[in-house]
Amino acid sequence: MKSIRYRGIEMFLVFVLAPISMVLNISVRLKMTIAVIGFLYVLFVIVGVERVKIHIAQHIDWKRFWKLTFIKFTGIAIITALYMFAFQREILFNPIVKDYRVWLIFCCVYTFLSVYPQELIYRTFFFQRYQNLFKNDNLFILVNAALFSLAHLFFKNTLVMILTFVGGLLFALTFMKTKSTLLVSIEHAFYGCWLFTVGMGEMLGFPL
Repeated sequence: MKSIRYRGIEMFLVFVLAPISMVLNISVRLKMTIAVIGFLYVLFVIVGVERVKIHIAQHIDWKRFWKLTFIKFTGIAIITALYMFAFQREILFNPIVKDYRVWLIFCCVYTFLSVYPQELIYRTFFFQRYQNLFKNDNLFILVNAALFSLAHLFFKNTLVMILTFVGGLLFALTFMKTKSTLLVSIEHAFYGCWLFTVGMGEMLGFPL
């Protein structure tokens, strides 16, 4: 299961074919089956094959992490807020204004049931399995970001694909530097919850 050929086929099936199947004209039940089998397979490989230990790494430079995350978050917040103000002003900050309790519950559920599994698959698993298949780290990061964007193809929205590609680049760079699923999940959660807060949630399948 660790041969180059096997991992190449695996990457195509899990990160290309499976996401594309989500936009095909097949039953929802079959799509859910593919997603569940894929996720269980990833967990099996992480635990049973790669034997990756999920733990909070020691010697994390939290001060540097929060500083860099704040800088990136500020830029993203300004750009997305200006976009919403210019094109969809009527729903700007609608989720938190409408009902802050629903907003808070959503952010918590999203963080633990969506963000962490995504980072487990697209960073922890992906880096462990495929990083040594690429001689160039920059190319590897671009591929990771592109495949992360492809995972959102079922939204059928160009802006979503662009946002998730940029997000994929940021998350891949963070994981490349820290090797921490926790840190990249925190960063991912901040950006995702902000997009929901600012009113861009509808195009990402979030409730308004």
